[in-house]
Amino acid sequence: MKAFVYYNLHRKMWSVKALEGECKGKVVAHRRDVVLHNPVAKVSEAGRKRVLAERKKNVHAGLIGEWRDLNILMAEGDEITYNPYKYSSFVYKDDETPFTGASVALMSDRKVHVL
Repeated sequence: MKAFVYYNLHRKMWSVKALEGECKGKVVAHRRDVVLHNPVAKVSEAGRKRVLAERKKNVHAGLIGEWRDLNILMAEGDEITYNPYKYSSFVYKDDETPFTGASVALMSDRKVHVL
């Protein structure tokens, strides 16, 4: 299922929002670990501007990809991150170059690693 995944600060885990099917637009799962296939970053510029203006967090960024509710382990890849105060998009943590997509993303704890 195509889904939008973001870190939920209240639950301290990942929220999975369906982007298709009968549950489209609804959060269908909360997980400590999520695997997304063919992930791409999604940042709402309007939401980012609201964070900068209000200095208050809101859900405006995450990854979109194919989600299957499977518990799969994978080798650790490159870490990506997003900070609305420093970047306008997701970047690789080690060199801060823009993230444009990957074949797989493992979202575990508050970290995202991509292969």
